[in-house]
Amino acid sequence: MALVSLALAAGCTGRATGGGSDEPPAAPGGPSRAPVATATPAADDAKPPAPSPATPEARPADSEVLMKEGSETEQVRELQARLRQIGHFHRSPTAFYGSMTAEAVSGFQRKQGLAGTGSVDGTTWRRLLGLTRTPTAGELRPATTNELDEPDPRCLEGRVLCISKESRTLAWMIDGTVVAAMDVRFGSENTPTREGTFSVGWKAQDWESTLYHTPMPYAMFFSGGQAVHYSPDFAARGYSGASHGCVNVRDRKKIASVFGQVKVGDKVVVHW
Repeated sequence: MALVSLALAAGCTGRATGGGSDEPPAAPGGPSRAPVATATPAADDAKPPAPSPATPEARPADSEVLMKEGSETEQVRELQARLRQIGHFHRSPTAFYGSMTAEAVSGFQRKQGLAGTGSVDGTTWRRLLGLTRTPTAGELRPATTNELDEPDPRCLEGRVLCISKESRTLAWMIDGTVVAAMDVRFGSENTPTREGTFSVGWKAQDWESTLYHTPMPYAMFFSGGQAVHYSPDFAARGYSGASHGCVNVRDRKKIASVFGQVKVGDKVVVHW
């Protein structure tokens, strides 16, 4: 009861901070076979030429633009996943070619000694294919927008909500295996989310902050009034806002699923 009273007095919620398909081209094929030169027969006895062998699909020309800003295809998703493999793209693939993708492509081109156009031509695409491997399904559609970092050693045993301030992610882990992952945000400079090792003290599927009178669905309280919970504000405004100390989640479906799995007493680790 004392813990509940403390949580009631220190509930937190979101707040403003004043800011915030085409398939890949076919593998290059060899040149079509040129016909063998023969003497040209007289017009009267000329025969129709024999059909030439099937010509493989030509690879894109060096200067042919395959993808550029505004493109939205599955090939763009593959491009982003391949760039992410070699450290040139740091978000989840979206299949949309925006300014961030153009900047990543330009950086890759310059590193390869190519003109940094920001658009993918035949030369850029072939160079990228040679330096990367075919992305897995998980790389094409990862669990979080932010890239998970290496889990803190305290997260490798037992049932743990492993929360990284550096990557802004939450990983629900059981015996060192990531069961689910999601993006999170934290408190502002004036109301920071506490770091350390805690445990889930109590849970409330439908909760409203007693201080700010805003909803905190799927709340799992771990340190006084600080809790992991779904945030409609985070879902709507992203990182242009912050919480009053809680760990906000913007994917309602994922946090609802994890809420159903987490038990009172499970470990919570908040770390950099």
